[in-house]
Amino acid sequence: MYASIVFLPLFGAIIAGILSLGNRDRAAELVTVTGLLLSLLFSIIAFAKVAIGGQPIIIDIARWIVSGDFEAMWRLRFDTLTAVMLIVVTGVSSMVHIYSIGYMSHDNARARFMAYLSLFTFAMLMLVTADNLVQLFFGWEGVGVASYLLIGFWYKKESAHTAAMKAFVVNRVGDFGFALGILAVYQIFGSVQFDDIFANAAAMRYTEIGFLGQAMPALEVAGILLFIGAMGKSAQLGLHTWLPDAMEGPTPVSALIHAATMVTAGVFMVCRLSPMLEYAPLSLDIITVVGALTAIFAATVGFTQFDIKRVIAYSTCSQLGYMFFAAGVSAYPAAMFHLTTHAFFKALLFLGAGSVIHAMSDEQDLRNMGGIWRKIPVTYVMMWVGSLALAGFPFFAGFYSKDMILEAAFAAHTPVGNMAFWLGCLAAFLTAFYSWRLLIMAFHGKPRASEEVMSHIHESPLVMTVPLFVLAVGAIFSGWLGYELFVGHDMAAFWGDSIFILPEHHAMEHAHHVPTWVKLLPVGLATSGVVIAVLCYAVWTGVPAAMARTFSPIHKFFFNKWYFDELYDILFVRPAVRFGAFLWQRGDRDVIDGFGPDGMSAMVVRVSAFAARLQSGFVFHYAFAMLIGVVVLVTWYYLRFGGL
Repeated sequence: MYASIVFLPLFGAIIAGILSLGNRDRAAELVTVTGLLLSLLFSIIAFAKVAIGGQPIIIDIARWIVSGDFEAMWRLRFDTLTAVMLIVVTGVSSMVHIYSIGYMSHDNARARFMAYLSLFTFAMLMLVTADNLVQLFFGWEGVGVASYLLIGFWYKKESAHTAAMKAFVVNRVGDFGFALGILAVYQIFGSVQFDDIFANAAAMRYTEIGFLGQAMPALEVAGILLFIGAMGKSAQLGLHTWLPDAMEGPTPVSALIHAATMVTAGVFMVCRLSPMLEYAPLSLDIITVVGALTAIFAATVGFTQFDIKRVIAYSTCSQLGYMFFAAGVSAYPAAMFHLTTHAFFKALLFLGAGSVIHAMSDEQDLRNMGGIWRKIPVTYVMMWVGSLALAGFPFFAGFYSKDMILEAAFAAHTPVGNMAFWLGCLAAFLTAFYSWRLLIMAFHGKPRASEEVMSHIHESPLVMTVPLFVLAVGAIFSGWLGYELFVGHDMAAFWGDSIFILPEHHAMEHAHHVPTWVKLLPVGLATSGVVIAVLCYAVWTGVPAAMARTFSPIHKFFFNKWYFDELYDILFVRPAVRFGAFLWQRGDRDVIDGFGPDGMSAMVVRVSAFAARLQSGFVFHYAFAMLIGVVVLVTWYYLRFGGL
């Protein structure tokens, strides 16, 4: 049963890929959806046995890599951390598969799309069930390849294949750090197996390793390098630029990448390595700072955007920042709790946005929407549920998990923890503001679309709305149901050995005893954000434009995403293009081709042309040439043998 959870999506992907050759779309949809639903069912059973029943298990598949003293086994590791991720991945992915049947109904390559979705899910399941770093890296790269295929699914659209290439290249930057981190871990521990690493981490606390010509703390070096990999996959500040452009893929892809799978891989990896990172305090501080800066950066950008999917994408980037700074203050259970609740309400928001786009004839600009809530009431209610959960309103899933993160950051009583707390509170205010900005601009006010578009607006079919209901249930109840297990009194028994926290790292313990104002502040800020958004976009509608004009430099700075893309274009893209052009023109064309095949062929042509000119066709020319030859031969003979 356990192996079936991982391999059913792979079999579905292979079969759907074969069916795509004959354009058998309906059969491919049936195969992939059935495989994911079975995988979800088995994941629920595994969660009950492993997480609730406390029966972790490791399944041997095969010997994978053996080279000298190095050995990497192919094993499937099922502990509480894995069981939680299985529910998240298979739950959201199965809903995305079902939703895609309706959303992609007019596409002529549905079988190929479903094959890519299942392949993506298989790679993610391989990642979360990995028992060693090499196997985790295999799933990590598999997710990257599948995301490239999905983002660039509409490959005839230039912006889509450009976005896919950008995501692939930026992630390779992070993955280079990840690969170096794996090598560093092997150098330190002589193994890449998690059990070996975790058992010896304490003994390696003060070990040093040579890096960049300096002796540095070994665990710090390994931790920072591995976190660089997490920064790329989870779109943290600096390696985040691929995330908004990934919206060029179909909306179900956005939900799958941004909700439960690819972007949460980095958070999972950091939590998986908690037994090692706990002995690397500098790495944890860096994780906290980067996460906090990412949370506020993405929030400031999100409230200036007009593409409905990009607004939600930046909210994902911001929420990932919350998860990372939670892990940075050793509140790994809080990070995983928010990862779980976030998966439900963020998938709900993306699929809800897809329903809006579907109803609006593929329109994504909020400035061209408005006045449609009566026409698509189900989608409207679902977007409300997702927005309430995202903003952290009481009794919705995000309230329990986000507030726990902020309380843990405050309870850490460290400079970086305090910084994360205050930036997280400001991000909570902005999150509520741009969530209601999106709701009001999309659904309320006067219709801004053309009469033709408005006449065609209709509610999505059941195959698209049923997954919304399922995700809405998770967005409402997952926080309440999971609180005690994930971060409450049952936390230690629930997580078992899958998460390790040093006794002196007390953020999780003290988070339950913070002052009352710390608990109330995020709710108050979220409420303020909603009220201000309603006033600005529903009552005093001229205020946003006036504010944008008054604070034009700041607005432009946020709207242009802090100019990261422009900066990277100047520092990396243009020099790389110029250097590539130089190598092509001077190196490849002038040197290699000039002295190689092109030069040789040109010489042959010149010699042949000269030889052709000698063939005049006149007999006296040939006789004269023969005479010259005889004279030369006699002269040579005379000079050579004349003295004899």
